[in-house]
Amino acid sequence: MKITFYGHASLGIEVGGKNIIVDPFITGNPKAASIDINTLAADYILLTHAHGDHILDVEAIATRTNATIVSNAEIASYYAKLGFNAHPMNHGGSWKFDFGKVKYVAAIHSSVFPDGSNGGNPGGFVIEGEHKNIYIAGDTALTMDMKLIPMRTKLDLAILPIGDNFTMDVEDAIIASDFVDCDKVLGYHFDTFGYIEIDHTEAIRKFFDKGKDLMLLEIGDSIEL
Repeated sequence: MKITFYGHASLGIEVGGKNIIVDPFITGNPKAASIDINTLAADYILLTHAHGDHILDVEAIATRTNATIVSNAEIASYYAKLGFNAHPMNHGGSWKFDFGKVKYVAAIHSSVFPDGSNGGNPGGFVIEGEHKNIYIAGDTALTMDMKLIPMRTKLDLAILPIGDNFTMDVEDAIIASDFVDCDKVLGYHFDTFGYIEIDHTEAIRKFFDKGKDLMLLEIGDSIEL
């Protein structure tokens, strides 16, 4: 399983011979100017919620690739009505795709499309594939529901927002890593704009002091599990 950071909360995942893009907000992010969305392969697009900084490039990528959009029922319906392939999910539900199993889990945030349409309830994803399991938290506060995840799935990586103001901060993300029983964390949703800028050295130190590994990738860089 290969995971690439495209900036903000955008990720590329290669697993089971398939390409997944999560929350594509790339062309609107000056920090991600090096990423050309026209070169990105996508069999699936996973969306945690409907905010513009998570869905901006969905239609452009899905039009070119014919990718299937996976999200909550309201978001899936929104894109299905526009003629895109969509797979609806909801909290607690899971589905076996051709790359692995996906479960839609709770997040505490808000969710509305830029045009005012209902974006349903926000969520995160637990992906089990190629003998590696990851948790993509989406935009969320720290929540006790995170404790339910390791009761079903042993995680190899937790991808957590750490930028504060709109989501968890670093300290809450450390607690979240305890809740999900995963000491290997990829941080995201930070530095894109002033509200969520962080001190990288301090964030990494705080995780290290708790015996945990926080990875902060440069945009375009990847890790392999």
